[in-house]
Amino acid sequence: MADFMTSTHRTKWILTPQDIKHKYKVANQRAKQALEKYGTTRMEVDIDGSFSYAESQNDTKDSAEKRPKPLKVEEEQLLRAFYEFKIQDVCDAFKFPRKIQATSLIYFKRFYLQWSVMEHHPKDIMLTCIYAACKAEENHVSAEELGKGIGQDHHVILNNEMLVFQSLGFDLIVYSPYRALEGYISDLEEFCGAKDDDQLVALKGSLETARMEADKIMRTDGPLLFPPGQLALTALHRANAVHGIFDFERYLRSVLSHSQPAHAISELTGSINAIDSLANW
Repeated sequence: MADFMTSTHRTKWILTPQDIKHKYKVANQRAKQALEKYGTTRMEVDIDGSFSYAESQNDTKDSAEKRPKPLKVEEEQLLRAFYEFKIQDVCDAFKFPRKIQATSLIYFKRFYLQWSVMEHHPKDIMLTCIYAACKAEENHVSAEELGKGIGQDHHVILNNEMLVFQSLGFDLIVYSPYRALEGYISDLEEFCGAKDDDQLVALKGSLETARMEADKIMRTDGPLLFPPGQLALTALHRANAVHGIFDFERYLRSVLSHSQPAHAISELTGSINAIDSLANW
């Protein structure tokens, strides 16, 4: 797999909070304008990725009064958060590896940087993102099998597939914190001088807790704001707060000394604190 530092993930998809806020606002306003013009926000999607709004309705007083109220940006955020939980639930139900879950979530987040949930239903996009992630991570499952497993029409998945790929800019290789976590735990065995079974078991327990903390972080804007290595360190920090196995700041200095010399520890600590705050939202 290509290195993160030279990837499109780093160059195109690590954003600022202001970037993300602006993109959500633009998509929300576009959907509101469509509601005024067409009487609907939903788009009809063809299998080739093309889409269109429903035909304009007569702008009568009665029809205008019956129009649904548009969602606020904050309400869209809550709806996205709900379906991000569902992505993890579906992946757990299918016993997919965590990398499938993480890739699905990143695809889902990126998609809704371009679109409002009022334009494309997140339930449909959720399924398509899982299907696309399985393809990208070479863990193929058919659309029929995925749809049948959760009682949904698989044609919805196929119809939205090209739209999702286009919205991602066809940047399908993504990086998540789980692989980095494995590396940090292996490194910690040497850092802590773990030789006996009790120490190794404790570190494995810390790894499992860190994975669960990473699951929480993946449901925040963290993957759009920070590199996966920093997400992993934050998950490890949160896990160590539970287990208290090692001196985290001393370990952080050790990591910086041989892998990220350009980073000041205060800068990296600030990033970890910022991600930690997101996970506590």
